[in-house]
Amino acid sequence: MVLVAGDLDRVEAEIVEGLAVEACVHDLGVGQFGLRNVLFPVGDTLLEVVSPVEDGTAAGRHLVRRGGDGGYMVILQTDDLDGFGDRLGEMGVRVVLEARMPGIRGLHLHPSDVGGAILSVDESDDWTDWPWAGPDWREYRRTGLVSGIVAVEIQADDPAAMAGRWGEVLGRPVEETVLALDGGEVRFLPVLDDRGEGLVGVEVRARRDADLEICGVRFALRTS
Repeated sequence: MVLVAGDLDRVEAEIVEGLAVEACVHDLGVGQFGLRNVLFPVGDTLLEVVSPVEDGTAAGRHLVRRGGDGGYMVILQTDDLDGFGDRLGEMGVRVVLEARMPGIRGLHLHPSDVGGAILSVDESDDWTDWPWAGPDWREYRRTGLVSGIVAVEIQADDPAAMAGRWGEVLGRPVEETVLALDGGEVRFLPVLDDRGEGLVGVEVRARRDADLEICGVRFALRTS
């Protein structure tokens, strides 16, 4: 998942302190979009934070629209990006960006066509690699406290409808307001604050239970 922050250095420090993780890469390939970024391995999953450094970026507009730091993107991995992309036109889903780097590419979907957050579906040449995070990101895994992102939470005016839309787009099963993924899930909740629809929470597998707020997002650390 991806967060967006006005002050990247401050949020990086909060993540390191709160989750006991280590950054694996900074500013890899995002300068062309007017951004800085940092990525953290959380077990075999990844947490990214982006921050605008130029005017007119999508991330900057998101900060203004939602009144500050918060959730930004959900990134999922597939082994058939071409097949996934072929279905998008039939469902009226626009691709706002086809991101590429040697060894990986991804489709960023228009949030108005899916709802709640920018959804990116990515495919790497080698399933075990993730070039967005650098060539040696696994060497930076620190699992003394946290060992994996297991769920993200998106608040919506109509949680059931948004869950159904995500299920349709991704071809994944939905039970009421929960979308099932391999090894995780996306949960859709009623709007609970004045920020409107958006990514507001994440559950992380951890060695102790704790509730934190980092970058405007609720982090639920859970042992089970």
